[in-house]
Amino acid sequence: MARNDKILVVEDDRNLLDALKYNLRKDGYDVVTAVDGVEALDVARREKPDLIILDLMLPKMSGFEVCRILRKETIVSILMLTAKVDETDKVVGLEIGADDYMTKPFSLRELLARVRAMLRRAKMVETLPGPEEALLEVGDIEVDIARHQASKGATRLELTPKEFDLLAFLARNKGFVFTRDQLLEKVWGYDFAGDTRTVDVHIRWLRQKLETDPSNPKHLVTVRGTGYKLEG
Repeated sequence: MARNDKILVVEDDRNLLDALKYNLRKDGYDVVTAVDGVEALDVARREKPDLIILDLMLPKMSGFEVCRILRKETIVSILMLTAKVDETDKVVGLEIGADDYMTKPFSLRELLARVRAMLRRAKMVETLPGPEEALLEVGDIEVDIARHQASKGATRLELTPKEFDLLAFLARNKGFVFTRDQLLEKVWGYDFAGDTRTVDVHIRWLRQKLETDPSNPKHLVTVRGTGYKLEG
């Protein structure tokens, strides 16, 4: 049964590209492809996909640069692929706006599971909020769900889509502590074991934008041995 979701796969390894295309189409998705960074931007702008699977090591323009440019133009979900084991690449990719990452080689079953979760979560985020949750306040932090904007005092916060989702979820549940696995489930939509480093990177980056002193956070607090909470 067709899912009616469009996925852009950006990968210069033709064998992997064909395998991803085949399996995603078999799973019911409309798939478009690109083999270099320049083509990726062109296809993304023209086709307006619901999700992008983006390799980092690309000809003509790197996946990092593609992600950075797209994040200025769209809130589309981005799952990045990297063959590198260097943690820095993963962190940089998340910090410039990717929602999650997978390291090659990976299981196609896990990739399909993550794709389904990311698309499901994106649809939930798009649902219009009720009046009681349209504007959330935690101390001097204000989260405008309807406009997908957040501010601290008079300062507008420049957040990536996933940073906003994370902040909005914690603001809805202010004072409650959530483990990393719970945040992966509630914010990323994963009902399976994911990489909790994704959560830690987004927490760290969000603190850089929320806190006066990120090394001594007053709002986005770590509860040792448990997880994180947001308080005023």
